[in-house]
Amino acid sequence: MDDRCRLYLITPPRLDAGFEARLEAALEGGDVACLQLRLKDAPREEIIHWTRRLMPIAQARDVAFLLNDDAPLAAELGCDGAHLGQSDGDHAGARTLLSGRILGITCHASRHLAMTAGEMGADYVAFGAFFPTSTKETQHVADLELLSWWSSVMEIPAVAIGGITAENCAPLVQAGADFLAVVGAVWNHPEGPAAGVAAMNAAIAAALAAPRAETPAHGT
Repeated sequence: MDDRCRLYLITPPRLDAGFEARLEAALEGGDVACLQLRLKDAPREEIIHWTRRLMPIAQARDVAFLLNDDAPLAAELGCDGAHLGQSDGDHAGARTLLSGRILGITCHASRHLAMTAGEMGADYVAFGAFFPTSTKETQHVADLELLSWWSSVMEIPAVAIGGITAENCAPLVQAGADFLAVVGAVWNHPEGPAAGVAAMNAAIAAALAAPRAETPAHGT
């Protein structure tokens, strides 16, 4: 296990006027590696609007700004990269289009998909869901053994996603996750998004400092 686990922040499914202030507050709460704009099924114009509003806020704080689903639009708008699902277009073409930028690929709970993404040149792979989540319908369930295996054989970073909170993230950190992707843990925190980011960072630090638990041989 290394000590580079960081927070990967994803926007809420819907954004309302004034969200810029919420993002600024969140990024003041502590370390955030990147922000993914994820507006599923939103009109292109809305995605462009929010990219132009939010990307400068993130980049001014050295937070990478990634666009979900659309590599060509990410390149057009000058984003730091894109995150693609398995059905989001041509991954190899996206790798070429986003040369010098970040490309992440969802790999669900599949070693094969992750290996394929790595061979294709992905900068990170995303595994999940690890816990129940209300953000999207859970079709794939990942386990700790997958993270442990990946971190032991590959240098490409792994993002853990799916229902992650400050209360349940420790096993993921200790199993080798390089990034923890969160939505509700920050945006729905009762004390606000800054407190949500602070709580996640504190939980990551505590997990790294604690004795490492044994990872189950056949998942959780």
